[in-house]
Amino acid sequence: MMKLFSGVSALVVASVAGLATAQAETRTITFLFTDDDQGYVQRMSELSKEFETANPGVKINFVSSGYDAVSKQLPVQLAVGEGPDIAKITDWQLAPYYLDMRPYMKDAEAFAKLHGSSLNQLRLPNVNDPQSINGYMASQTLNLPFVNKTLFEQAGEPLPGPTAKFSEIVEASARVAKATGVQIPFTMDRSGHRFSGGAFAYGATYVKDGKFSFPDDAAKKYIADIYSWTQNGSFPKEMWGAAGGSQYKNMGDEFVNGNVVTYLAGNWMVNPFQNKIGDSFEWTAINAPCGEAGCYAMPGGTAIVGFKRTKYPEDVAHFIEFLGSEKVQREIAENYVILTGAEIVDPQYKLKSEDAKAAMKVFLDNKKNVPQAARDFERAKGGSAMYQQIVQRMSQLIVGELTLDQTYKVLEDDVAKINEAVAVKK
Repeated sequence: MMKLFSGVSALVVASVAGLATAQAETRTITFLFTDDDQGYVQRMSELSKEFETANPGVKINFVSSGYDAVSKQLPVQLAVGEGPDIAKITDWQLAPYYLDMRPYMKDAEAFAKLHGSSLNQLRLPNVNDPQSINGYMASQTLNLPFVNKTLFEQAGEPLPGPTAKFSEIVEASARVAKATGVQIPFTMDRSGHRFSGGAFAYGATYVKDGKFSFPDDAAKKYIADIYSWTQNGSFPKEMWGAAGGSQYKNMGDEFVNGNVVTYLAGNWMVNPFQNKIGDSFEWTAINAPCGEAGCYAMPGGTAIVGFKRTKYPEDVAHFIEFLGSEKVQREIAENYVILTGAEIVDPQYKLKSEDAKAAMKVFLDNKKNVPQAARDFERAKGGSAMYQQIVQRMSQLIVGELTLDQTYKVLEDDVAKINEAVAVKK
């Protein structure tokens, strides 16, 4: 018995030792990904598996999470030296944590040529090397209103024209909702970014003399108008008031279900809409809402980047090279209707519906309607904090916790604190 037990023990020890060796040979990379298009999320998971198969010894731990959790938790994790090796991000203030993958890539020059000037959007002045390759722009985005054409037709209301003011779009949506009995005339995602396109159109200045300056008179007029729309039911207060703090909330499903006349979102929703709406109703996008300053589409983007904290910079660089390759980027662009940072020649977007084709044309036509001030703000240190404060204070205003004057005052105080924090970090 003793010999048998000893023999079994030796076998177990040998197996454990062999397992430990195998584990030591496996280099695990965590890839954090978020997107509103679940088909795109699934495909990125599959691509991770494809890379694993082609690269024995590398394990991609693909983690899909909601946008709000990523935006709040990732900066905190990275600040204490934790977090994923790779992530899809929208916060350019994570630039200090980027890994420069140029030294580890198989063909850095080819990668840089494919992605061109879009790589500059990731690099912050005095933070990243001007020649660094930190990842790639996964998408270029614009915010525009989506409209339920069927509801407009049923109401006998013409679609807002190419130079329609923000207020005119909301008022037209309210008339359509009243005529058709639809629950929500106008809404937008609970997001400081979604809020800001209208602010720039009204003439708001977010940055003045190198500091944040919000809200100025134009911003106050915009805030007052939004508040009035929540009071008369044009912009139901539940849309922002139901969530707490600065939490992000996507309103796309309400549009898909036919409960919304007009929904301010972005081109990343075109593919989910064509798949989810089908032939339930006709829809499209319309031009950027106009204000005193112009008709402005708020720009944005997402990026997939590697972080310095990784133990395996070479594997991270090779994985980024694979995801950012012309073949994969073309597939992503065409199948999920994404405006990539990679310079893909003549992408054949898989637009199954005429509605999706028409919407995408509007987005492409509006690329020229982007204020440079908005692009500059997107890269300004502290901008993400400002977005969060805008969402929180607007929510408090909408649900009645703050008056208009109190909202202006607390926002001014918030911005002053952000300016102080940015100055200290410099």
